[in-house]
Parts: sequence; structure tokens; C-alpha cells
Amino acid sequence: MNTALNLEASWQPLCNAADLVAGSGVVALLDGQQVALFYLPQTEQQVFAIGNCDPKSGANVIGRGILGHLQGELVIASPLYKQHYRLRDGSCLEYPDQQLPVWPARLNGEQVEIFR
Repeated sequence: MNTALNLEASWQPLCNAADLVAGSGVVALLDGQQVALFYLPQTEQQVFAIGNCDPKSGANVIGRGILGHLQGELVIASPLYKQHYRLRDGSCLEYPDQQLPVWPARLNGEQVEIFR
């Protein structure tokens, strides 16, 4: 008899909504990986989840980056080398070979949930 685990993706709680700071980043752990969360209440998506490790330096600093708009996109600028990553897909505007992981995120009552 062959039994396989059902590993379907689903919404999972990551942190409390009260942990978020509007217009800024905070960092949470997801199975040992640091995830930068950005709360932008004026946007449709509101919460963005992106990898916290800067691929250029290897430092966990993206959550302390500078939010902005560039080329019509919501971006986070690394606080070290100032390269810009799109919040929607993690791609770097200046260096196409650099990419940050992203996860769908949402507010669900008092919880921040991440889809994985």
C-alpha cells in the first residue's frame, strides 16, 4: 500500500496583525527563514511578505529597507546597497539576476497569514 502525504499549500498564521507597523517592515520566522512583512494599509493587498536576506550582501536587512515607488511599482530598497526589489514578485530592478522569495500574505482578523 502506497501512502503519500498530502502537501497542499494553504493559508497559515505567521504573526499577529498588531505586530505590523503601517508603512514599515517587521520580520517574522517561517520555518527558520526570515520573512520581511510590509504593511501598506492604503493598498489593495495591504500585507506583503518577501525574503529578508539581501542577495548582494547575504545580510538579513530587507525588513529595514526603504519603501517607495519606482517605475510604477511598489518597491523595497535594500538598506545596504540600495538595490530595489518589487514587492509583488521579488525581482530586482537594477540586477535581473537577483531575486527575493515572496509569499502571498493577508490579514485575517487579528492574524497575518501566509500562503505556502
